[in-house]
Amino acid sequence: MLSILFEDEDIIVLNKPAGLFSIPDRFGKEVSLKSMLQEKYGEIFTVHRLDQFTSGLILFAKNAAAHQLLSELFEGRTIEKKYLGLVKGRPAEEGSIDNPIMEHPVKKGTMVINAKGKAALTTYSVIKYYKQYAWVSFQIHTGRTHQIRLHAKQIGHPIVADDVYGDGEKLLLSSIKKKNFKLSKEEEEERPLMARQALHAHTLVFTYKEKELRLEAPLPKDLTACLKQLDKWNSA
Repeated sequence: MLSILFEDEDIIVLNKPAGLFSIPDRFGKEVSLKSMLQEKYGEIFTVHRLDQFTSGLILFAKNAAAHQLLSELFEGRTIEKKYLGLVKGRPAEEGSIDNPIMEHPVKKGTMVINAKGKAALTTYSVIKYYKQYAWVSFQIHTGRTHQIRLHAKQIGHPIVADDVYGDGEKLLLSSIKKKNFKLSKEEEEERPLMARQALHAHTLVFTYKEKELRLEAPLPKDLTACLKQLDKWNSA
């Protein structure tokens, strides 16, 4: 079921669930959001992508003219792109990370900070601190692969449950509710509160057909449940 947030004759904006590929993977075996749209609409053009396990706003064009226009907007840094993420530790209340990014010379598909890379700028502000975590708003001013995940690692506060740029540790209720936690009789092992990188593409703002278009993607159930438990058991 497609979660459509905005649609007209030229573009379609969706709230992508975590776990679904944005576009077909290189092996072409996994279902992707783009392939689902192609089945429904025919021709579909990729404007930008989200990582497989990042949820939230993603935009596609329905024709070549719209694709060119939107691609120029994204490349020209005239689109406001904000993400929400849960990070480990307690970063400064706000900050700016300006470190160039390039693909790892050996580990294909993985990115690294390198002076030879492309310019990458991320600004952030903390929305709420918890005892061991922080709920953060990130704004990306460039669109490099894995930008927020890599920049969060760079400042020593990786995205929770990120298995590439963090420790990959799933967030468990038992780790934040240590005194009163009991596993239910029906469960053999604890089900994680957050089993994937805790990152959500939340806001897109840009001028479209001479009007400001502001789009927001509601948080998915896993992040909502995670924050609820943190509010209850881990407040700073």
